[in-house]
Amino acid sequence: MFTRAVSRLSRKRPPSEITDNDSKPCSSHQILNGTTRWAQSLESLLEDPEGVKKFRDFLKREFSEENVLFWQACEEFKKIQDEKQMKAKANEIYKHFLSNKASYQVNVEGQSRLDESILEKPHPLMFQKLQDQIFNLMKYDSYNRFLKSDTFLKLKETEEQEENSPDSQTAAKRASRIYNT
Repeated sequence: MFTRAVSRLSRKRPPSEITDNDSKPCSSHQILNGTTRWAQSLESLLEDPEGVKKFRDFLKREFSEENVLFWQACEEFKKIQDEKQMKAKANEIYKHFLSNKASYQVNVEGQSRLDESILEKPHPLMFQKLQDQIFNLMKYDSYNRFLKSDTFLKLKETEEQEENSPDSQTAAKRASRIYNT
């Protein structure tokens, strides 16, 4: 019996069971640093609040911040369950991003623009076609420029320097060292 307990304890834990300082499992997604994750795809960047912030700052300098703001507003809109709140948010999105007098007007194809009458009967996917257009615009245009920008490259360099610093013993590095010996 004692032998079985020792053998169970001496087994290496699979990477999926490695935990960080808070005893929460680390996923490979968490192990990657910010810029590495962001460079994988626009989707990965948009899942990370810090990535969105840096991307938004970049877009602001390029005068196209409205794209990520519209995309985020549409994502929030899809989560709304209450019909009254949905109607209010649909009107807000239309007013801020889609109307001819919008303060942050997005550049979508003319035939894709919504007619104001659709705002009377909102549904969660009513902006999906427009959101997809803006996503593709960001993905094939501004996202690539962001990855080549001084902003991104400096962030990446800073992360790499911190990662290589002897003081930076992350849970992943400790786990790698402990479990791979």
